[in-house]
Amino acid sequence: MMAIKVMGVAAGRKDSNSEILLKEALIACEEAGAEVTMINLRDYNIMDCTGCTSCTIGMSQGKHVGCILDKKDDKKKIMDVMLNQDAVIFAAPTYDLMPASNYLTFAQRSLSYETAFLETIGAIEHKDRVAGLISVGGSTRAWQAMALEGMQATMFTTDFKVVDMLLATQVPGPSQVLLKDNLIERAHKMGENIIKAVQTPVEERGWLGDEDMGWCPNCHSNALVLGEMQWDGLHYPIECQVCGAGGNLEQTADGKWKFVIQKDGLLKDRTTVAGRAKHLEEIAHTQGGFFANPENREIVASKIGRYKNKQFKGI
Repeated sequence: MMAIKVMGVAAGRKDSNSEILLKEALIACEEAGAEVTMINLRDYNIMDCTGCTSCTIGMSQGKHVGCILDKKDDKKKIMDVMLNQDAVIFAAPTYDLMPASNYLTFAQRSLSYETAFLETIGAIEHKDRVAGLISVGGSTRAWQAMALEGMQATMFTTDFKVVDMLLATQVPGPSQVLLKDNLIERAHKMGENIIKAVQTPVEERGWLGDEDMGWCPNCHSNALVLGEMQWDGLHYPIECQVCGAGGNLEQTADGKWKFVIQKDGLLKDRTTVAGRAKHLEEIAHTQGGFFANPENREIVASKIGRYKNKQFKGI
């Protein structure tokens, strides 16, 4: 039997809190017999997405065109290894409530790897993967309010099922996490949970993190928003901002509130291939309404001069 392949991806300072917690989780995986790989994004050149949308235009037309930057930086080099793993654990520091920018730059270049789209058009075979997320910051959750949620939002594209998350709070100093044995132990537990998830049949895999974590019972995020009418007319009173689950708030017998997902509330669940494929329909509809309609393009061409030819003083 082949060893379980686990990769760690860090986005923080070398030998500091994010790396330390990640390495502790990976040690647990290694102790369980896994083949472990680890990188820090600070060692690689990752360019910003140009927003050209050539990848999604291609996929919406049934073509796999890749990314125009594939030969210009290290993104593809990393992805060729990462997508062949059974599990990946990501660790990133929190800046301004959110994951660090180098992590987001890397993650937001993954659109050309959108597995749901590529599987839908028959370009790739399906592969089941799991993930653990570690977010580190110097304050309490109040100043890390979108950190894990921001990382969660980057998992859908490459079809990683998040089975555990750790929010490490109040560790602003270099390697300060070493003063908190509970966080080290929790990171080790994450590694054990990752191995447990990989060894569990795919259809039985589920959440292994803290049972009461987050508002959403589907993805365990802590972010709910008021629902708005979607492109196809679907509307939920309350939505999970991360996975898109829809439902409403209900008060329990003890006076507390909980988010209850309604019957069709997982129709566009972003944690599933089928749910994300619904988004491909939306892209085909909205992009197609522009590119496939010469009249729309002519209108844009007639109006763009006002802005294209207008220049302001720079700095």
